Amino acid sequence: MNGYLDMELLRFTTAGSVDDGKSTLIGRLLYDSKSIFEDQLEAVRAASERLGGDGINLALLTDGLRAEREQGITIDVAYRYFATPKRKFIIADTPGHIEYTRNMVTGASTADAAVILVDARNGITEQTKRHSYVASLLRLDHVILAINKMDMVDFTEDAFVRIRAEYAGIAAKLGLRNVHYIPVSARDGDNVVNRSDRMPWYSGPTLLHLLENIPVREGIGALPLRFPVQYVIRPQNDRFHDYRAYAGRLAGGGIRVGDRVVVLPSFTESTVAAIDGGDRSLDAAFAPQSVSIRLTDDVDVSRGDMIVQKGSIPRIGADISLLVCWLNHRPVSVGAKYIIRHATDEVFGIVRDVYFKVNINTLENITDDKTVRMNDIAHIRIKTSRPLKHDLYAENRTTGSLVLISEATLETVGAGMIVESLEEQTYSI
Repeated sequence: MNGYLDMELLRFTTAGSVDDGKSTLIGRLLYDSKSIFEDQLEAVRAASERLGGDGINLALLTDGLRAEREQGITIDVAYRYFATPKRKFIIADTPGHIEYTRNMVTGASTADAAVILVDARNGITEQTKRHSYVASLLRLDHVILAINKMDMVDFTEDAFVRIRAEYAGIAAKLGLRNVHYIPVSARDGDNVVNRSDRMPWYSGPTLLHLLENIPVREGIGALPLRFPVQYVIRPQNDRFHDYRAYAGRLAGGGIRVGDRVVVLPSFTESTVAAIDGGDRSLDAAFAPQSVSIRLTDDVDVSRGDMIVQKGSIPRIGADISLLVCWLNHRPVSVGAKYIIRHATDEVFGIVRDVYFKVNINTLENITDDKTVRMNDIAHIRIKTSRPLKHDLYAENRTTGSLVLISEATLETVGAGMIVESLEEQTYSI
C-alpha cells in the first residue's frame, strides 16, 4: 500500500432492533480507535449533559438529527468515515424501525458487510430476521452478529451460545455466506476495539480486528467486463483533432489495450486502442476504476451503451422481473409509466404485474394483497421501452440493479434488484 489513498476500503452497515445499541457501538468504535477530533468529543459531551445522561452518550456521534437525539432512536442513514493503519472504512448506521426499511435498504445497498446487533437479554427478534433478510437480499459478503449488552447478562457464555445456535439456523435458511459471531458491550467497549478480560471464554477476534481483516469484496475485477458508457469525449480542437474516447466507470471485470470488445446494443466489434486514466495512459484497468477508452474503429457509441468483452454478452431484454423496495408514499401502480435508470442508461418502463409482496417480519410471500406501499419489498415485472443490457443482481450488483423514477415528479420511487425468475417460496423462520 502506498499511503492513505491506496488503502483498501471496507463499507459496512449496522442494523438491529430499537435500543440494541447500534449508534453506541459505532460511537465506541470511533472513540476507542481514536478517530474522533477533540471538538467533536466536546460537542458530544455538551449534548450529553443537555440531555441529562450519565457520562458521554457515544450514540450522539452518529444520531445527528434533533428528532433522533430527543427520541434516542436512529431515523435517517448516518454515514461515518474513519481509518486505521490497515484499512479505510465507511459506516452506514441504519434505522431499526420497520417504517424506515427503505433507509436500511439504501444504507446496505453499497455495503460489503453488515453488523447486526442483538440484545443479549432478548435474543433473536423479528427485526433480526428482517435485517438478515435484507442482508441476504442485497447479497452482502459478510454478516457479523454482534451480541451486545453482555454486561446485562453478567458476561455469561450460555447467553452467547444460545443466540449463536438460534441464528445459525436462520443464516442457513437465508443462504448467508460468511457469518461471524462476537459478544460485545458497546457501552463499556468490551470486544469492540480492545479485547475484554470479562469474557475469557471467548477466543475470537474483536470487532475492529475482524473488520480490518475480512476480505473486501473480491471478484468484482474477475467478473465479465462491463463498461457502461457515461460520456463521449470529443474535444474537436486543433490539439486533439481526431480524439474520441468513451468515459465511464468499470462495473465489472478488467480491460486491456488490444482486447477485442463488443459495443451494445449495436453488437459492433472493435479493439481497444488505448486506455486513459486521468492524465496518463494505462495498459489495463479494472473495476471499479473510472477511465476513458479509445477504440481502433470509428464506431457509433453513445451514453447508455455498454462495452463488453467478446464472448461475455450480458442479458438483453425489455421484459424484466425484479425484486423492488418501494421508497415512495404513492403505491406501485400497475400499468403506470415510470422512468427506469439502469447504469448510465435511461428508458421509459411500465409495471406489468406484481407477483407477490414479502412479509418483512415473517418472510412469507403475500399473494392476496398486491398493493405495494412505501417500505414494501415485492417481486414485480416491468416492460421497458427498449431493451436493457443487464445481468442478474446475484452476478453483478451494479448491472443487476435499477431505480424507478416517477415520470410526473422525477422522484426516485423504487430500487430494484433484477432476478428474472424467483420461486414463490416461503422461508418460515
